[in-house]
Amino acid sequence: MNKKKFKIVSVSKTRYILPSVLTLVGVCLGISSIKFAMDGNFAFAVLFLIVAAILDGLDGRVARLIKGTSNFGKELDSLTDFVSFGIAPGFIIYFWELNKFGKVGWLIVLFYAVCCVLRLARFNLTKFEEKEEWKNNFFQGIPSPAGGCLILLPLIFELSNFSNLVSLKVITPYLTIIISLLLISKLPTFSFKKISIKRNMTIFLLLGVGLFFVSIIQFTFETLSLGLLIYLLLFPLGILNYNKKSKSVENELLEEDQQDIL
Repeated sequence: MNKKKFKIVSVSKTRYILPSVLTLVGVCLGISSIKFAMDGNFAFAVLFLIVAAILDGLDGRVARLIKGTSNFGKELDSLTDFVSFGIAPGFIIYFWELNKFGKVGWLIVLFYAVCCVLRLARFNLTKFEEKEEWKNNFFQGIPSPAGGCLILLPLIFELSNFSNLVSLKVITPYLTIIISLLLISKLPTFSFKKISIKRNMTIFLLLGVGLFFVSIIQFTFETLSLGLLIYLLLFPLGILNYNKKSKSVENELLEEDQQDIL
């Protein structure tokens, strides 16, 4: 007599579950960061949000790696992104500094949240033709996880030893507004989705990753501060790289048209 084994989900479906699990863990961390902020534990609030951002970057890559992409996963990712990076960072920065500005501080938080949801809606509708696949290497405006981390830069800076030299508290409302505008802007920024590493450079990449994690463990908020500042400095490079690539593609298309005419 054959006995049927009890299965929650078939083996062929498990590859669709793992990316969604990572996404859900990320949103739980994002919501938990709000709780830590309400309790005044801003260090844990920031750390939870940073881990949520890392998981957000991993879930899509894991899905593509194990061929587990799905429409459900895409929609779930966008919804959880709004919670983790549209709502949670706003609450954290409000409880830390913006509440001192009264109604204006709350309006800034709402402005950021609205810009974030508009950015996510536009991202879901953005599709490129075959000739424009190179644009997948760029985002229009900054992505929501980066925006959520960037508005926390003054707080992260304050938690680091850099605060002994200078305080960034005063720029908090202005930085939040600027990042909100960058979310909905069409300025090209690097997406880092497709990074090709030469085989002879792999050892240096692994060394860099190892040094990064060591620095994160030993100098957590200092490393995060420097990382976010470097990301800000990459904005001009992203614009220049995008314009250069765009002109190169246009020239190639013109040459193809001329050859077809001849």
